[in-house]
Amino acid sequence: MRRFPLLAALVLVLVLAACGGGSSKPYTAAGTKACLIQKGFTGVTTNADKVGFIAAFASNGGIQAKSSTGNVLTIAFTQGPGSVAGTERAFRRNAPASLRPHMSDIMEAQGSAVLVWTVSPTTQELSDAEGCLAS
Repeated sequence: MRRFPLLAALVLVLVLAACGGGSSKPYTAAGTKACLIQKGFTGVTTNADKVGFIAAFASNGGIQAKSSTGNVLTIAFTQGPGSVAGTERAFRRNAPASLRPHMSDIMEAQGSAVLVWTVSPTTQELSDAEGCLAS
């Protein structure tokens, strides 16, 4: 009788592993760029001279893109989730004084990516950007 729950648990673990449930592969600029373009972002670039200092030096690259409403998005792709807090601190420390009180409105982390917008993104902008994050 005890074998069934153990077998069911093992099957669940295998299914989750096969679906990527345990994947910890970090997001990258290269893996994300094409999707942002497909979602209608313009001026999408990974050029280090254009993405800004912090994103340019992120372990897995940086991207700058503009949404259809003109909201500029900068994404820094860190080495992994453990590096996110340091990157967020860097963005906060280097933000203009007028933006510092609003950083929680315009910055968020998703996995190994730190997203920073010019103004608070719309639900659609945020959904599109997060949906494009890829390795």
